[in-house]
Amino acid sequence: MSTKSLFLGILVIVGALLASSMIYIVPEYQKAVVLRFGKLQPDYPQTGVNFKYPFADDVRKFDGRILTLDAQPENYFTVQNKRLVVDSYAKWRIADVGLYYSKTGGSEIVAGSRLAVRISDGLRNEFGQRTLHEVVSGERDELMASLIETINQTVRDQLGIDVIDIRVKRIDLPDEVREPVYRRMAADREKEAREYRSKGKEQAEIIEADADRQKTVLEAEAYRDSELIRGEGDAKATAIYAAAYNKDPEFYSFVRSLNAYQSTFNNKGDIMLIDPESDFFRYLKDPQGNTQ
Repeated sequence: MSTKSLFLGILVIVGALLASSMIYIVPEYQKAVVLRFGKLQPDYPQTGVNFKYPFADDVRKFDGRILTLDAQPENYFTVQNKRLVVDSYAKWRIADVGLYYSKTGGSEIVAGSRLAVRISDGLRNEFGQRTLHEVVSGERDELMASLIETINQTVRDQLGIDVIDIRVKRIDLPDEVREPVYRRMAADREKEAREYRSKGKEQAEIIEADADRQKTVLEAEAYRDSELIRGEGDAKATAIYAAAYNKDPEFYSFVRSLNAYQSTFNNKGDIMLIDPESDFFRYLKDPQGNTQ
């Protein structure tokens, strides 16, 4: 290998090393700062390809995604001086990367511990203004929204981060009072259950009495209507019979006798003692119905 080729090879290697020390890439999920001779630069690198001065600039990269802070359960007191054990977590991300690096050194652990202190103080203040019922009921969302707004007013300027969300995973009573409270709650629920059963029984009796009354009224009205209809039917039947009798009394008498014969001799086992000269046999003796 000639001296010229060796020299060119060295130049290429030096150029490649120099280029690699000047070019760096910031991914979309990261944020970065540049330290020039250890001093933080005000211009922060953008996402993508960036350039730096070799040997003078030092690039520090941090996770720019939403991070989770899982706090340790702590004791808080409500406005009624009720002690609660609260387990919570927070979602946060870097808002000002330069301020974040200046205040925390770029350490997630340091940032998380400082944020945890502020969240703990905020929760203590919010719980101290509310009752136990308000804490565990629908006002919890309002409590969290107020806490997020209050904390963001300070951590953005002090730590360079944004708190996205704060949630309470669990609210427990202390171990020494949990069982008595649960027993009292069970007694209260049993009392409410008895009251509901009593009211339900009362309502059932009222409904049953009203149903019986309506039944009696309906039966009485139905009997009244049936008697009216039966009376009207009997009246019409009587009028028809009377009209038929007036038109032909002899035929009417004959038909009545036939009906009587049919009813009397319907059962072969019946025995009847009647005078042969009785009018009952009038039409059997004489089709004209003459008695002589």
